[in-house]
Amino acid sequence: MEPRELVVISGKGGTGKTSVVAAFAALAGGAVLADCDVDAADLHLVLRPELGEPHDFSSRSCAVIEPDPCTGCGRCAEVCRFDAVSRSPDDEYSIDTIACEGCALCMRVCPADAIRMESVVNGVWMVSTTRFGPLVHARLGVAEDNSGKLVTHVRKEARATALREGLPLILADGAPGIGCPVIASLTGAHFVLAVTEPTVSGRHDLERVLQVVRGFRLPFAVLVNKADLNPELTEAVTADVLAQGALFARTVDYDPAVTAAQVAGVDVVTYGGRAAAAIEEAWNETARALAVTEEGDVSHA
Repeated sequence: MEPRELVVISGKGGTGKTSVVAAFAALAGGAVLADCDVDAADLHLVLRPELGEPHDFSSRSCAVIEPDPCTGCGRCAEVCRFDAVSRSPDDEYSIDTIACEGCALCMRVCPADAIRMESVVNGVWMVSTTRFGPLVHARLGVAEDNSGKLVTHVRKEARATALREGLPLILADGAPGIGCPVIASLTGAHFVLAVTEPTVSGRHDLERVLQVVRGFRLPFAVLVNKADLNPELTEAVTADVLAQGALFARTVDYDPAVTAAQVAGVDVVTYGGRAAAAIEEAWNETARALAVTEEGDVSHA
């Protein structure tokens, strides 16, 4: 049986997206969790997993100059448009691994065959164990690119884990915004829940991220967190997203218990509070929507 994949996203950071995912994990009754915010993964802070074995992730190559055959002609520096080749006072050439884009032009023009391409480790990923199920998460290296490729790898491993362990659901904690990690999180998903807050910036960024979701023709819903902080704007956001094709829009009022749960390192459902009950209602609605998408009865927005 193919697992269903729910991706929780937000147009901006700080909306409570990760808290919602952790709460859903507690309510799902068995799922594979995937933290797709590889630039700043934090789902593990709430779930406190038993960490799995780390695996290196590599998605690009970097040029390396061998000092012995290098004649110091400087041809590599002449052709490098990224200024990745540096020259020492002793006329020795080397490559800046951060600036190098891996195009291999320097290797092709080197008359002494002194340059080779070497794989670069961009980050690490692992499959850890939580009380709610396996957690596939990763950490992108400092100043490394290709976050979208690492997100794709995390989702691939999450799907493989779900198939191997017979779990029917993948809960993915997407990155905030509309960049490459978000796009990589949405490709091939079955349902999207966008978490926002009733602020001017929250409403604006929600509109942007929903444009991306509609571009993928994915069924989606919206959860307005801390809704009672601005009831008028909450009503406006709810009306907007329903007009745009959201399957439903739910609200969660501000609850200090959410912050207390984060400090305690547990999910809000386990901790308790007013928000926990509202999030549970949102989960029940989301689970029903996922079941409908499995039957193929949902028209894409």
